[in-house]
Parts: sequence; C-alpha cells; structure tokens
Amino acid sequence: MSDLAIPTLQTKAQRERSAIGSLRLVQTACVLVIALVIVSPLFMLLIASLKDDRFQILADMGSFRAFWVSNPTLSNFAEVSNLSGELAFGRYLLNSLFILGCTVGAGLIVNSMAGFVLAWGTLRGRALVLSLVIALYVIPQESIIMPLVIMVSRAGMTDTFAVQIVPWIASPLYIFLFYQFFAQLPKELFEAAEMDGASVFRIYRSIFLPLSLPALATVSILMGIESWNQYLWPILVTQTDYARPIAVAIATFFGQDSIYWDRAMAASVLMMIPILALYLAFQRWFVSSFVGSAMKG
Repeated sequence: MSDLAIPTLQTKAQRERSAIGSLRLVQTACVLVIALVIVSPLFMLLIASLKDDRFQILADMGSFRAFWVSNPTLSNFAEVSNLSGELAFGRYLLNSLFILGCTVGAGLIVNSMAGFVLAWGTLRGRALVLSLVIALYVIPQESIIMPLVIMVSRAGMTDTFAVQIVPWIASPLYIFLFYQFFAQLPKELFEAAEMDGASVFRIYRSIFLPLSLPALATVSILMGIESWNQYLWPILVTQTDYARPIAVAIATFFGQDSIYWDRAMAASVLMMIPILALYLAFQRWFVSSFVGSAMKG
C-alpha cells in the first residue's frame, strides 16, 4: 500500500465515525422528543392535581403555566380520598381494587386451566375448540354487550360486584396466551410426570403452573388494565354507587353546571397508582415474556 493511500483511508474512517456519531445524536434527539411527548401529559396531570383553584387549572391549560405550580397543596387528594361523605371517592377506589383482585385472581386460574387442557389434555376435538377460541377473540366486545346486559339483568345480577367480575373472567385472548406458553414446554416433562403416576390436574398445578410465571405476569397486567379501565360496562349494569368503580366516579366531576378539574386531576392520579404498582410488581416477567415471544417469533 502506498503512503498516499494511508491518509485517504484515515479520512474515510473519520467520515464514517462522524456519520455514526451524527446518526446516534439524531436517534437520541428523537427518543427524547418521543419521551417528552409521552411524559408531558402525565407531568401536567400531576402538577394540576397539586393546584387548589379549578378555574386556574382551566386557564393554565395550553400554556407553559400548566407545568408549574407556585403553591402546591394536597387538599385535592384529601377531598377525594374520603370513604364516606359527598364525594366518597375512596369507596370507589376500594370497589375497583376488589373487582380487579377478583377478576385477575379467578381469571388466572380459569384461563390457565383452559390453556393447559387445550395444550396437553385428552379432550377430543381440541383443534376445533382452539379454532373457536381464536374466532371468539376477533369478535368485538361491543357487538355482544347488549345481549350480555339483557342476560345479566334477567339473572338478577345488576348493580352487584359479581356482574362486573364473572363475565370477564374467561377470555379467548388469555386462554390462547396460556395455550401457546404451555404448548412450548417439553413433551418429556409431561410424559415423565405421567409415568410417575401424577394426574393431569397435579401435572398442571405442581409442574406446569410454577413454570408459567412470564405468562401469569403478562396476563395479570393485561387483565388488570382491562378490568381497571372498564367504563361502558359498569355504566350499563349499575344504577347506584354501591358497586361502581373509580372510572365511573371520575365522570361525576364533569357535571352540566360545573367541572371540578382539581378533584378530577387528583382522582386521576390516584387511579393510576394501583395499576402502575401492578405493572412494577410483574415487570420483570412481563418484559421477559415479550422478549422471549419476539425471539421465538
């Protein structure tokens, strides 16, 4: 190689390093912009919940003053946390927590058992049942919600906690997720347990279920979010405040005569905390489940 070629190669390497550095700078800037767009509404919500003047909150919206509070106060949180009284927002929060816990707890048992039977059971026509489960998943919930309202009404379940839990325990999506996870486990594991004389239920409970932590975490989070954000269904099947969840209670702050932005903001912050805690509790398995699915896909 001639002496003239060496500076040419060095210049080319410098240009490549410069191009890579510029590309990383642009990528970092794009990530920061996306993060800012996602986080700014949450930050504005938190700031607004610390303001005690609902008219000032409305006036600050659309300007940079929405991201600043000069005299922060927790009075809004104190008002909406009451378990009794005019707002009784704390009671709605407990209602939602109860509905969430029962739906997710029962859902994990029912959907995982159904997924296990479809993957390893001896039921005839499993392929047909699996096809039916997948077909049910693509049907929009809104298309069957009115017949479902009539059914629970005739069963005398309206205005109860059960009517907000029972219809949403079994889900085609979660059955299919469990089926996929169980079907990927080694066949030798099932056969070895079967040779030891273990029943199908014991194989499910003692061997397969403890191995399905990523699937359990994924279903817990997705099912929890779905249950927590239910709004249309509680509106249709509840007439009193006895069993109504928090999502419906927030709507009461937006009346025809006035809108209580301060209380609504504080209630929205409180509404985020349980579902965020659920995600953080299962985050490790939730992420590993999606990463594993992506690698296998």
